[in-house]
Amino acid sequence: MSTPHDPYVRVRGAREHNLKGVDVDIPRDVVAVFTGVSGSGKSSLAFGTIYAEAQRRYFESVAPYARRLIHQVGAPRVGEITGLPPAVSLEQRRSAPTSRSSVGTVTHLSNSLRMLFSRAGEYPPGAERLDSDAFSPNTAAGACPECHGLGRVHRTTEELLVPDPSLSIREGAIAAWPGAWQGKNLRDILGALGYDVDRPWRELPAEQREWILFTDEQPVVTVHPVRDADRIQRPYQGTYTSARRYVMKTFAESRSATLRARAERFLTSAPCPACGGSRLRPEALAVTFAGRTIAELAALPLAELADVLEATDATARALTDDLKARIAPVVELGLGYLSLDRATPTLSAGELQRLRLATQLRSGLFGVVYVLDEPSAGLHPADTESLRTVLERLKAAGNSVFVVEHHLDVVRGADWVVDVGPRAGEHGGRVLYSGPVDGLAAIRESATARFLFASAPTAARAVRRPRGQVKVGPVTRHNLRGVTAEFPLGVFTAVTGVSGSGKSTLVGEITAELPGVGRLVTVDQKPIGRTPRSNLATYTGLFDVVRKVFAATDAARERGYGVGRFSFNVAGGRCETCQGEGFVSVELLFLPSTYTPCPDCGGARYNAETLEVTYRGRNIAEVLDLTVESAADFFAETPAVARSLRTLLDVGLGYLRLGQPATELSGGEAQRIKLASELQRGRRAHTLYLLDEPTTGLHPADVEVLMRQLHGLVDAGHTVIVVEHDMSVVAGADWVIDLGPGGGAEGGRIVAAGPPAEVARAPESRTAPYLARALR
Repeated sequence: MSTPHDPYVRVRGAREHNLKGVDVDIPRDVVAVFTGVSGSGKSSLAFGTIYAEAQRRYFESVAPYARRLIHQVGAPRVGEITGLPPAVSLEQRRSAPTSRSSVGTVTHLSNSLRMLFSRAGEYPPGAERLDSDAFSPNTAAGACPECHGLGRVHRTTEELLVPDPSLSIREGAIAAWPGAWQGKNLRDILGALGYDVDRPWRELPAEQREWILFTDEQPVVTVHPVRDADRIQRPYQGTYTSARRYVMKTFAESRSATLRARAERFLTSAPCPACGGSRLRPEALAVTFAGRTIAELAALPLAELADVLEATDATARALTDDLKARIAPVVELGLGYLSLDRATPTLSAGELQRLRLATQLRSGLFGVVYVLDEPSAGLHPADTESLRTVLERLKAAGNSVFVVEHHLDVVRGADWVVDVGPRAGEHGGRVLYSGPVDGLAAIRESATARFLFASAPTAARAVRRPRGQVKVGPVTRHNLRGVTAEFPLGVFTAVTGVSGSGKSTLVGEITAELPGVGRLVTVDQKPIGRTPRSNLATYTGLFDVVRKVFAATDAARERGYGVGRFSFNVAGGRCETCQGEGFVSVELLFLPSTYTPCPDCGGARYNAETLEVTYRGRNIAEVLDLTVESAADFFAETPAVARSLRTLLDVGLGYLRLGQPATELSGGEAQRIKLASELQRGRRAHTLYLLDEPTTGLHPADVEVLMRQLHGLVDAGHTVIVVEHDMSVVAGADWVIDLGPGGGAEGGRIVAAGPPAEVARAPESRTAPYLARALR
């Protein structure tokens, strides 16, 4: 019998996703880690069940209007949960970041800094005090009027608009103009205005060229088109638009991404001449603190900003103390190299989550359960220790901390572990163990226990010999200053270093044009699609083959159904109520809109007639619902499908469903799908593979599977370069390039390069002690 003071969160009968009626008790006021291989069901338990139920209960308490809609959205599939406090979730989902979102806005540090300038800044003699809004580039009061607070302006030049001046206007000298009738129309108008459209562009007088390209005038003239023998063409009134005006208008207003991208080719982006890229009005930039403007302070790394605030006088002490207290947890989480003006889209998912975590430390909440999604993602082992300290501090403040995590050091430091498995998808979904960490050692079927308590040393692999090298640099970008690096060819190279040391910047300089590279394949963690219409099957090309299989069935032929009938993206076979999306949006007035399964097709995405066609007893919606592993058996007789599925199994993605929407995939899963798509192509010529942290979000058991594939590519004669924090991967590399020693201004140079055993002895390297431990 649970009492109001029950010290446990008790889950009974959890059936979300692949969970098999799970019962589990997790103590409150501890750091509890949820472990298990990718796809085992640990996120379904932590986020899909515990956090979702806490959120549902919060909604229930809000208002009858919301309550009426919540039951449509669907509560998590669970019998009951008792002892559940309010929950705060910190997932690695990327919100849609805009160019105006920055480190300062995410952490709310910008507000504190603006307040400091408003209250304690040094104003020019006679200037009136400004409100804190006047120091924000995102408000009308503060934004530079020239660039509207964006810091950059778009300009164009004659060279961009007219790439080939030997052509005449009639021959298309003005490349920026639209094609087809609209471009002919503008050329005809120029002819009617008296300009020579048949003379080479370079021979036209300078003032004519200037007017044609850059005028803001829009004269209207009568155009008499050249008569074609077979068509009667009447005179019409034509309005002239200069090339610059056309390009600027298209870039600013066009809804078409293609047209905007075309217009962008004729523009250069430069720092705004009025504010110098600082984004603010002159009045705000005239105010200083400690001898610097707010833009100069926002450009400093946070660790340096804290030092500047240290040296201020007593009058501003209350404001500077508040700022320093807010900066401290960000620095503690290894992000002291970031500056307040760093744009959010340039941050990794791990950096963004740790910024949110630092903000929570200051919020002073008490008695809540924090549910975190792999906070160690993208963290160097040296920074993982400070992460553990932060989790302990959240617990010490009277909260429960539930962490979905693969990093073994974080698991070892927890008070409690919930291990889900034993394998992925339908072979998982059971709680194998829930208790103190050392008790997991006795669980024979746990994949986590095998790595957590591993005693046997890993077998040393013979280091491969390179077949030449690719030279990069000298690179001067971000914090790299004239860095030159040599990447060996035909071997496995790991690039290491603390967060912000310059790894991704250096690797980003490798291009297909460099001698020795050959074919270049970059496998990043960007989503494979931004809408639920994009999924595993559509991205890999698998769906095309599956639709052909369905169109070839007797039932489809009798009804005259072609391949298009089995697509949920076009009218015909799809459910028209949800337009083939499988769900409809429910608008909540005061909360973000939410989604509920389509009332007509129940989420199947197709109409009833399409679903009557089956192949080997399953309709198209049921096939999309198969996991990769089940589909491999189902399509064993169809070679084109079987090959795609085999490569997905090889990179450890057997648990994903074929129709799983792109929006539900993690960055690591998206990256492995791209790798699988690449592996199914026949490779003959030498290829250089670049991967940025491929083990993010992977259980050590899945890392083994992935590494087998990557080392297989090297054995087949290709080159693999990974940016990596997982020391087991680095220890198995042939060559290591370590950047650092620190992040930001303290990094940006190569500290050590060589075989792993050599780098593990480098005195200056922060990676060395952890690599040495992995090699032992």
